[in-house]
Amino acid sequence: MDAASRRREIFTAYVGSVAARTSLLRNANRETTTMRKVVAGMQMSIDGMIDGPDGYTDWVDSWSDTFDLLPEIDACVLGSGMYSGYEQYWSAIKQNPHAPLEFTGKVPTQEEIEYTDFALSTPHYVLSKERSEVQWANATIVRDAAEIEQLRRQPGRTIYVVGGARTVSSLMDHGLIDELRLTIHPLVVGKGKALFETIAQRHYVQLDDVKRVDDGKVCLIYKVGDRS
Repeated sequence: MDAASRRREIFTAYVGSVAARTSLLRNANRETTTMRKVVAGMQMSIDGMIDGPDGYTDWVDSWSDTFDLLPEIDACVLGSGMYSGYEQYWSAIKQNPHAPLEFTGKVPTQEEIEYTDFALSTPHYVLSKERSEVQWANATIVRDAAEIEQLRRQPGRTIYVVGGARTVSSLMDHGLIDELRLTIHPLVVGKGKALFETIAQRHYVQLDDVKRVDDGKVCLIYKVGDRS
């Protein structure tokens, strides 16, 4: 092989190597940009409680979408402890939307009736190490945060973590919550269950938006991430 041919061979190999690296970077960037956002939404008192001492959240008038987030969501995540009551609540509204609920004694709001259709048609992932079955056809049991990480990497829209507190804290500690959406109710509960009582690590958040709603409630949106 003469010198000119050798130079052409080296140049061709170099170009091929650059093209291969460019392709790998492009694929890596594509994977990063298509990572689904995970949002946790919770209702709480101003002292950080999500339940009172009796285990009930009687100060919440309507379990509906206060952030108008539903059009963005195509999957929900919730803990095993929350699933049974969640399933019963929305199934009861679907069965008789204009009757007082056994759980609260209240007639469902129009917003709750609309949320019912969303709840019964959207895939739900129940995070549990022990539960062996779920009643809803659209519910699937997942065992750990690694499965939520896999779900996050699949094509789709926003994943909504509806609760409970232990599930939100666990997913935050695993780096799987991108955004917190908190509806703050104007009362101090005192004793009860705190939203972050099981959190194991420090997490910095950045306030992204504030919205004042009816009856003195405030909706806060926080981005979760390292402090820059």
